[in-house]
Amino acid sequence: EKAVNLKKDLAEMQEWMTQAEEEYLEKDFEYKSPEELENAVEEMKRAKEDVLQKEVRVKILKDNIKMLAAKVPSSGQDLATELNVVLENYQLLCNRIRGKCHTLEEVWSCWIELLQYLDLETAWLNNLEERVQMTENLPDKLDAVNDALESLESVLRHPADNRTQIRELGQTLIDGGILDDIISEKLEAFNARYEELSHLAVSRQIALEQQLQTMRETDHMLQVLQENLAELDRQLTSYLTDRIDAFQMPQEAQ
Repeated sequence: EKAVNLKKDLAEMQEWMTQAEEEYLEKDFEYKSPEELENAVEEMKRAKEDVLQKEVRVKILKDNIKMLAAKVPSSGQDLATELNVVLENYQLLCNRIRGKCHTLEEVWSCWIELLQYLDLETAWLNNLEERVQMTENLPDKLDAVNDALESLESVLRHPADNRTQIRELGQTLIDGGILDDIISEKLEAFNARYEELSHLAVSRQIALEQQLQTMRETDHMLQVLQENLAELDRQLTSYLTDRIDAFQMPQEAQ
């Protein structure tokens, strides 16, 4: 009777493993939304816990069959053969579920990381847009133009590492058919805004550089003119002081 019960337990264990394999490993999952992906991750975590909890039951079966084999070798030998099959299948099931759980957790981590990089770069784009707007309607003063140019250039020196991460993470998920529509839409919107703002910022940078150069040249010309006028004023003052007749002066002084 004990052998019969153990044989029944082995059959039930094998049936449970077959159902678990069908439910957790053979279903075709399509992750078209973050909610679906997150639910799949949580489901696989529960599946892993469920499978690992059966380890105690498997060990009890193994010990009972060993005890029976020691007492009744003929009955125990057949059960031992079945037990080996169940143990092999159980270990395979554990490994596959662990592997799938790990893969889904990595995919979810990849999605979260992508969102974090997008948030960082979106904040940078907002800052860039603000700096570009600050270059409009500047007072016609050299210091104001110079400060605006330096401020804009400091933002434009932003490294490209984050954008590289966004591109690679997004492509990895899209290639796996995971959240591909959502990610494609996010990347398209981000890239379009990045290209538009970058082009505008560089155009404003060039315009400010040209404006600054013109203002510096004008300032230099005014400085030279002021120096020449001061020298002329000094000479004229000297002539007047010495009571020199106008017709005795050089032509330029007249």
